[in-house]
Amino acid sequence: MALTLYGGPRSRASMPRWYLAEKGIAYSWRLLDMQADEHRQPAFLAINPFGKVPALEDSSAVAPQGGPLRLFESGAILLYLADRYGQEFSSPEQRALAEQWVLFANATLATALFVESAREREFPRLMAALDQRLAEATPLIGASWGVADCAVNAHLAYLPIFFPQLDLSPYPAVQATIEATRARPAYQTAMATA
Repeated sequence: MALTLYGGPRSRASMPRWYLAEKGIAYSWRLLDMQADEHRQPAFLAINPFGKVPALEDSSAVAPQGGPLRLFESGAILLYLADRYGQEFSSPEQRALAEQWVLFANATLATALFVESAREREFPRLMAALDQRLAEATPLIGASWGVADCAVNAHLAYLPIFFPQLDLSPYPAVQATIEATRARPAYQTAMATA
């Protein structure tokens, strides 16, 4: 198998797994035993020297220093998959828009969700703006579901899992997006085994 995705339970590995499932891209899944520190062993540190998941190894691509391409960081993995296997980008502008949304999801949105002081300050403002955009009921980029939707919607779908006490009623489009995301068969598959 050309692609091997490494991850752990309840990790951001679910995002590339969801993308791979949605796009029907074949890959091998390697669930690391995080409790046994498998992610800190030399074999995995050769893939990601920081010992974090997810990580991706593509044996069909050659890294600049030789050997298979090895990537870490969920956003980088998502963008690589969208570019090489999803053929999502037909122009630098389209790729830049995707990068914008993926970076927003992994930096701005993730911080607003998972850093308590930022959640209190940033969450309402970000949710209001996202609610307006999601009310359009169209993909974030282009005419079909893609990497931008995967990154943003995966973070939104974490809300009921990690923060069930949050009141999302002021954001009906966000709520609808979360429900639609959680109903997608590929999402259910990725989350059930992540």
